[in-house]
Amino acid sequence: MPKPVNRNISTTFVKGIQVLKAFDDDNTHLTQADLAVRTGLDRASVRRLALTLVELGYVRQAGRHFVLTPQILTLAGSFFQGNGVGVEIQPLLNRYSERIGGPASLALRDGARAVYVCQSAARAQPVTFGFTVGSRISLTHSAIGRMILAWEKTGWSENFLQETEIVQHTAASLTDRGAILKAVTEARALGYALVREEFEPGVTGLAVPIGHAGGHGAVVGTSMPTAELDDNARREDALQGLRELAREMTHTRMFRQS
Repeated sequence: MPKPVNRNISTTFVKGIQVLKAFDDDNTHLTQADLAVRTGLDRASVRRLALTLVELGYVRQAGRHFVLTPQILTLAGSFFQGNGVGVEIQPLLNRYSERIGGPASLALRDGARAVYVCQSAARAQPVTFGFTVGSRISLTHSAIGRMILAWEKTGWSENFLQETEIVQHTAASLTDRGAILKAVTEARALGYALVREEFEPGVTGLAVPIGHAGGHGAVVGTSMPTAELDDNARREDALQGLRELAREMTHTRMFRQS
């Protein structure tokens, strides 16, 4: 059965947001036809919506293509400032990045993906995926994603894994849904997720949750060369650092007011 229409919302506004969300890391320049395909809307609607966004300054035209403008960042500015990202969270990530000797990131669940909210800016990071604030990654094959799945409300992850598309990123990526669910269950029991080379060869991710299960849908994590995290002492030190970071995060404005 089709989902009932909620008469309390503006469907036009919803469609406008669909157009904005059609742009991502791999699709930065989109034609009217591209937008129609990616949103599922007809071309006439897409044209009106895109031109409205151009008029408002969030999108510009470059020949036949539409491109997001820097003004789109102002929509996130209030979130960052209101949650103390610059004054509380960024300094925490930088400090603990030095403590654990690797990058430190904060991510939240955004629908069927994890979205990076903030990353450490420490020097000489051993691993980088090229992600920035706002980048979205799969929940299935990263430590951050698995930990988010593990810390979700009972039943959500099981339903999600039944329906989501499983993409193999490396030769080590789990492709069996049952095997991924088992890994998620183990992460829930352990209170941390360790994912070896399933997202990028030679790289292992480690992540821990913030707060209680079923709560914020937030995790902090790091990625390092696999040889480093295969060393028991190195792994335990990094894990302890992430757990201390997660505890401090619960006292920041973002999580105190959640």
